[in-house]
Amino acid sequence: MTPANTTVPARSVTTPAFGVPLNKCFIEGQRLHKSSYPVLQMALRQSLLTRGIAPAPEGSDLTSPADERNDAKNNMLKAMRPLPTQHYWNVYFDRPQGKDPKKAPDGNYEATLEQLAHQIESVQDFWRYNNNTPVDQIKMRESIYLFKQGFQPIWEDRRNINGGSWTFRVPKALGPDFWTRIQLMAIGEKLQGCLDTGDQLCGVGLSVRFNSHLISVWHRESSKQKSVDSILATVLEELPDEMKPRPDNYFYKKHSDHAGFKAPVDTETTEESADKK
Repeated sequence: MTPANTTVPARSVTTPAFGVPLNKCFIEGQRLHKSSYPVLQMALRQSLLTRGIAPAPEGSDLTSPADERNDAKNNMLKAMRPLPTQHYWNVYFDRPQGKDPKKAPDGNYEATLEQLAHQIESVQDFWRYNNNTPVDQIKMRESIYLFKQGFQPIWEDRRNINGGSWTFRVPKALGPDFWTRIQLMAIGEKLQGCLDTGDQLCGVGLSVRFNSHLISVWHRESSKQKSVDSILATVLEELPDEMKPRPDNYFYKKHSDHAGFKAPVDTETTEESADKK
């Protein structure tokens, strides 16, 4: 037991948060001075709040809430920017007139085609057009086409006269989904990528029949057998099993083999001149 008249030296204890020696708050043999209470209370409270929490590693990137909000805003703006397609695409609508659904009264098939005003230049453009074009409301014998800029859905078009197309007969219940997938294969360059060197994808089309949709894939060079085979293989590979048509529900045909095909006049003249020579 320590004698009453013996002075007890104060311990030098440092507060965890502030590094203030507690013995500074004491006078030897006396109580803690009242003016030191707030300092000690804050030190102890800080110690309790941070106990068990590992310090941040050196060089760590501590992001403030404001920075996080800015990052989220920038990511949203990036997501809103148009994602351009590799080619420009035009949408055509065909409303056959007269008794012959393949030709206008003046014999010009091109006269029955209507090019829709908007051009597709990005993925967002495509979905805006596709989501606002109800395929199930297209009438019998009417057709819709999605073609690269510079091509028209006409057999006799100068870029199409040597081409051909695969045609898939699809039940109307599956038609809209099948059509969307074929269009995505087109604008996503999946179909172009499977073609032989020197060949080009022209576009895709959908025509309405009594109980089915005829969905076609047009390319420029029917003489390239690799292209012909690859188009079919790619379409069947990309479709889910429940949408794959039976072999008797698709066929390939050159444009020039159609009964209504008529070669351009200057082409016929050139061929006749070549025969005479």
